[in-house]
Amino acid sequence: MNLYRLLPLIFLLFLCNGWTYAQHPPHIILILTDDMGYGDIGCYGGDFVPTPHIDRLAEAGTRYTRYYSAAPICSPSRAGILTGMFPARWNFTTFLNDRRSNARAEQANYLNVNAPSMAKVLKTAGYRTAHFGKWHMGGGRDIRNAPGFEQYGFDEHASTYESPAPDPLLTATDWIWSDKDSIKRWDRTAYFVDKTLDFLERNKDTPCFINLWPDDMHTPWVPEAAGRQTGKYPMNPDEEKAFKLVLKEYDRQMGRLLDGIRSLGIADNTLIIFTSDNGPLPSFRGSRSGGLRGTKLSLYEGGIRMPFIIKWPGHVPEGVTDSTSVLSATDLLPTLAAIASASLPENYSGDGEDMTSVWKGRPAARRKAMYWEYGRNDYAFHYPRGRDRSPDMAIRSGKWKLLTDYHTNTTELYDMENDPGETENLAEMHPEIVRSLRTRLVTWRTYLPWLTPERANPERK
Repeated sequence: MNLYRLLPLIFLLFLCNGWTYAQHPPHIILILTDDMGYGDIGCYGGDFVPTPHIDRLAEAGTRYTRYYSAAPICSPSRAGILTGMFPARWNFTTFLNDRRSNARAEQANYLNVNAPSMAKVLKTAGYRTAHFGKWHMGGGRDIRNAPGFEQYGFDEHASTYESPAPDPLLTATDWIWSDKDSIKRWDRTAYFVDKTLDFLERNKDTPCFINLWPDDMHTPWVPEAAGRQTGKYPMNPDEEKAFKLVLKEYDRQMGRLLDGIRSLGIADNTLIIFTSDNGPLPSFRGSRSGGLRGTKLSLYEGGIRMPFIIKWPGHVPEGVTDSTSVLSATDLLPTLAAIASASLPENYSGDGEDMTSVWKGRPAARRKAMYWEYGRNDYAFHYPRGRDRSPDMAIRSGKWKLLTDYHTNTTELYDMENDPGETENLAEMHPEIVRSLRTRLVTWRTYLPWLTPERANPERK
């Protein structure tokens, strides 16, 4: 056959293949660092150790300075991401512990399987799904009836002690970590990165969604060179040295991830999100919070304002910092659903907003207010102490952030545009704003579920 007669057919095939590629939903990798402070990494002003690979991620994408976690502690912050809803709506207000502790804290033992799930949503668009890393939304300790990963929509998983199916290579003993584990503490992030790259390689022609949720930078810091660390309240120079070594290795593994994705030939069609679940424990003279007030366990900014970086070539602007848009962890589900053309659950009533246009470089004001509840009683609400201990509820609406205790009249009001460090309580100067915001916050709190753990988590047959 004459070659020239074939050219139109070849051109048509090229167009079809090109159209198919253009319409292929992106692979999505959600990196949720554990207890990373706003000031830990270089691109957010951190100077503990160089973090060139995480900084490279920011240089190739957009860095946001006003992103908020759904909670100042791990379990509810993760539930907020997975469901796109404020975690108190699912009886998550502090970290999950054993049954007795959960009952005393007036919260659930595990995330209800009827809750929305980002993985389930993305599966409606044909995604293969995986969870590699820390879970902490049910399982571990004496919670032996927690639902499996598949009930939340995950095809594959490898997780730590605080999950319904701990990876035996990571859990030689019945605890969070041990020097007897086959995969040592200092190799865990590398292990999860390996799992991620393997999953992508096996499924690179199918859109993939991966939770990459390492348990670095949570204590104990156990670098290979330093041996076992105490993991106690980090105050001494030896612990700071261990922290720096772990952070350096964590950054190196982020570089391995980026290089591996490039080697697989899928970098241009992979959306990477990098953030943290909550702020750091009080450590190193407060330096890890990047000048913000508060730490993990606090509703001040240091506990809930997190690094947030997105890289998506050709869609998210490169080398840009957005210091205007206010983002929430609850935005991830509706935004990723829109990007993937996935179907949200029928009658879904989420708390986030579709921020696709913001991610693509068009900063915008937030329409919805953000609400937080941390700890329903004193049992679950001991720390931090002193100036960094916040009231147990908060709302941010527009430029105003109000914090208050549900059972008292303690109220604080801050102008987040002009005072991000929360240094000047303006409650007495703006009684009308206090009255309006506190009414909204207390009303929201009043209608949250009061289910007992037994009713919320019936024994599964």
